Amino acid sequence: MKALVVYESMYGNTAAIAEAIARSLTIAGMEVELTPISGCAPERAAEVDLLVAGGPTHAHGMSWPATRKAATQDAKNRFSEPTVEPGLRRWMNDLPPGIGRRAAAFDTRFDRSVAITGSAAKGLARRLEGHGYEVCTAPTSFFVTQDNTLADGEAARAAAWGAALAERCAARPDRSNV
Repeated sequence: MKALVVYESMYGNTAAIAEAIARSLTIAGMEVELTPISGCAPERAAEVDLLVAGGPTHAHGMSWPATRKAATQDAKNRFSEPTVEPGLRRWMNDLPPGIGRRAAAFDTRFDRSVAITGSAAKGLARRLEGHGYEVCTAPTSFFVTQDNTLADGEAARAAAWGAALAERCAARPDRSNV
């Protein structure tokens, strides 16, 4: 089974979560490509069985050009490769139909009520479903601190989430004839 793990990351937290998920999928026996969306054409999703997409929560949902710009200009931001363009919203607009393919969505956000923070993962999951993908697990959030660093234990939680995702896909391996 082939998987594509794509992400948008401003401070490096979403990239770290994506790496943990990709490692778990690889350990489970999947052929995995891990890449920021800036390095991956949306058409690549047509070549895989599982698309995992993640991004940071900004302004209650997926980032906007202005929120990405603000993050890259933040003096506290030490991440060397922030995703400035295209942004997940635009990247997903060109996503090919996902009929017969599975998907999963995750985000990074502050550890507060989703009513306060919002969730990029929920919007990602809706967009994936809108393109015909079977979202095979609930959209999931991984938490960052107020200093925009990954909260303790979140990389391990992401690895466990990736392992559970791989197990779920292995239980129903062939969706191509749906």
